[in-house]
Amino acid sequence: MLYITRKERFNAAHKLHRQDWSHDKNMEVFGKCSNPNWHGHNYDLFVTVKGNINPETGFVIDLKFLSHLIKEKVVDKIDHKNVNLDVDIMEGKMASTEVLAQAIWDELADAIKEQGCSLHCIKLYETENNFVEYFG
Repeated sequence: MLYITRKERFNAAHKLHRQDWSHDKNMEVFGKCSNPNWHGHNYDLFVTVKGNINPETGFVIDLKFLSHLIKEKVVDKIDHKNVNLDVDIMEGKMASTEVLAQAIWDELADAIKEQGCSLHCIKLYETENNFVEYFG
């Protein structure tokens, strides 16, 4: 079994906020991340695929295909957008990095499986100090 990772980047705004909570409760739980005027991040996304090497190509997955897939299904949908308002894969969901990582997994897993390998991990850096890893 071999693991290969593709890195992509996108920028997006969001806020952590529950409509059913008061402003004070949102500020208590989410702090400055609940700023009514939003805030943004420069995200780093790592998509790790696992599988066996195809003896004909020498690839686990064609990285050009993987790059195109990530751009089409993730980056083009999220980059320079408001995660809470503009991103269909996040509709009705809390705009946390944890939930975003799960949504990205859901967007990519089936198409990667069709290539004869599987999605191993989504690693999403929100800041240089904060990141999540999701293994499905």
